[in-house]
Amino acid sequence: MEKIFELHADVCKVFSNAKRLEILNTLRDKEMTASELIGQIGLSKANLSQHMGVLKSKGVVLARREGINIYYRISNAKIIQACDLMREVLLEQFQEKGKMVATFRRIK
Repeated sequence: MEKIFELHADVCKVFSNAKRLEILNTLRDKEMTASELIGQIGLSKANLSQHMGVLKSKGVVLARREGINIYYRISNAKIIQACDLMREVLLEQFQEKGKMVATFRRIK
């Protein structure tokens, strides 16, 4: 059982980078070429390559070559669901903190 926690932690490290999360969000509904990702996200080719290497090595994205283009896609739709769920939790936390701040200001 310990091994699964190690694997889980290892995969979660992939999601600890804002640019990688942006890449995943951009790929959420469609396959895209490296050039399209560069244009949409604004990364350099070298930087995108580094991020995609991490994402591919952990099995989060899949790549295929067609001619001179490399196409990327999410390997499993549940990855996007997990990211969306975490974003919802964060938004709820921000909303709750906002309510607490507003209540505190009224008390002052």
